[in-house]
Amino acid sequence: MYDISTLFAQLLNGLSYASTLFLVASGLALIFGVSKIVNFAHGSFYMLGAYVALTITSAMPSTSWGFWGGVLLSALIVGLIGCLIEMTVLRRIYSAPEVFQILVTFGLVLVFQNLIYEFWGPDEVLAPRVPGLKGAASIFGERIPQYSLALIFVGPIFLGLLWWLTHRTRWGRLIRAATQDREMVASLGVNQKTLFTVVFFLGTFLAGLAGALQIPKESANLQMDINIVVEAFVIVVIGGMGSILGAFLAAVLVGVINAFGVLFFPQAVSVLIFIVMVLVLIFRPNGLMGGRIIPQRPGDLSIDQPFRLPSKRMKLATLIVIAVLMLLPMVASSYLEVVMSEVFILAIFAGSLHFLLSVGGIVSFGHAAYFGLGSYAAALVATRLGLPMGVGILAAILSGAAGGLLFGWFCTRLKGVYLAMLTLAFAQILFTLSIQMVSFTGGDNGIVGLSRPAWLNSHTGYYYLSLLAVTVSTWLMRRALYSPFGFAFRAGRDSAPRSAAIGMNVARIQWAAFIVSGAFAGLAGALMAYHRGSVFPNDFGVSTTVDALVMVLVGGVQSISGPLIGAFAYHIVAVELIRNLADYWRLILGLFIIAFVLGMPQGIVGAFMHRFGKGEK
Repeated sequence: MYDISTLFAQLLNGLSYASTLFLVASGLALIFGVSKIVNFAHGSFYMLGAYVALTITSAMPSTSWGFWGGVLLSALIVGLIGCLIEMTVLRRIYSAPEVFQILVTFGLVLVFQNLIYEFWGPDEVLAPRVPGLKGAASIFGERIPQYSLALIFVGPIFLGLLWWLTHRTRWGRLIRAATQDREMVASLGVNQKTLFTVVFFLGTFLAGLAGALQIPKESANLQMDINIVVEAFVIVVIGGMGSILGAFLAAVLVGVINAFGVLFFPQAVSVLIFIVMVLVLIFRPNGLMGGRIIPQRPGDLSIDQPFRLPSKRMKLATLIVIAVLMLLPMVASSYLEVVMSEVFILAIFAGSLHFLLSVGGIVSFGHAAYFGLGSYAAALVATRLGLPMGVGILAAILSGAAGGLLFGWFCTRLKGVYLAMLTLAFAQILFTLSIQMVSFTGGDNGIVGLSRPAWLNSHTGYYYLSLLAVTVSTWLMRRALYSPFGFAFRAGRDSAPRSAAIGMNVARIQWAAFIVSGAFAGLAGALMAYHRGSVFPNDFGVSTTVDALVMVLVGGVQSISGPLIGAFAYHIVAVELIRNLADYWRLILGLFIIAFVLGMPQGIVGAFMHRFGKGEK
């Protein structure tokens, strides 16, 4: 048992970290509340603030004024960079569906990571101690750093400043009004562009300030952006999207849970906050302090368009493509066979996400959960039980379907961004468990040593298996799309109230779609596991889901063949960039994603059909 002094010291550490979390989350809440942008690049501004502060504070006089002045100057620079990005990139996607927004902001994440890597290098960078706060205070016999104690007051101070700003100024009242209904604010003559830019400046300023304030406590590194943005999203969702007070309460809750979790549940501390998020969303779907989100018009990038049956020309073209792919190993190198096998597997995964996203209008930020369940199920069956590959693939399909059955039951009770965040929470729980349960999953080292039958050991054999799998999977998903179930699923997407009025159980139909989608994603996970001969925790990671989202976008969200084309285009580009431009692949890939969303939102197939005729796809 721990004594009262240890517990109190942990409480203070938790409150200190809560201030940092609140600064990041409050900026994220402001940006989402007004612009409805799901900004995954918010962590990049936090990371940029840390690195800029390292440079500026090192150049400033080693005094208290030098440090605090450097911190504020760093946050100001980050805010101005945020303004520039808002005016040049984000302003063009305010009316776009969430999936396009998340892809653009993820592209920004890649760009920032590469630029920071080039400017500051790959190594962790340590900051000097804060002048005037280098010592420690003794509280109940425990030594607490003075700087940590000072940070405790930062959160409440900025909460008060933000409350005054939003409740006692005209500009703040406009922010609160835009949070409730931005279209009504625009109809009253308010310049939305200026309002959004100022809000984005404030949000990124707060993120940069949080990063600058954190460097005396921990080193700056290239992983800090993703780590903090996931926690920030958890806080914003728990507190209520757009609620500053909710973000503060949630930050305190998460900070304290982290602090005491290290003492009492060290193996599960990373899971606890996601469990809390899931519980809050189940019992208070809008968060602790959040109100109902008024849906915005989807604009020109709407994915809610009807599917069309394939024309005879399209059927003939499909048969020709399959024939060409069957003959490809006769002229292709082993390297190309390996890459194309990966393309086929990723096309199944992207197709499973496409089934939810385009057919049902359900945005899943945690679709990697089912992919990871499939890959780990196959790996465990192969290495722990010693069963053949066919059993492993069957176990993967059932595991993915079971994940859809369990997670879908909860997710179908929510809508919009809350549903998307709940899917992310489930994926992050599995991601963390795969790292923590070392004896079962291998931890960070994953599971290696998966073997294939002799007839599949060659690259050619696995190529044909992957081609068969993607062909059958695509055909089955297409059959489901044009079945009564598929029509009912699309009806719920187009108008849930009307569908319910004619007797459809929309939630149950969506639940069934989660099961179907999870099964195909599990199949893809198993095929990838046997292809690589290993599985790793990143199979559950955010980047795995984003890869699938990019493939769907690149191919075209309104086409059954979109995931196939998207997987080919995106994976080939990514592989070649990593192989030939190892130092700049993130920058180029990020710019590619951004340019694609802004310049060709309908995707390759959509652009082709728009240019040469209408017929599906």
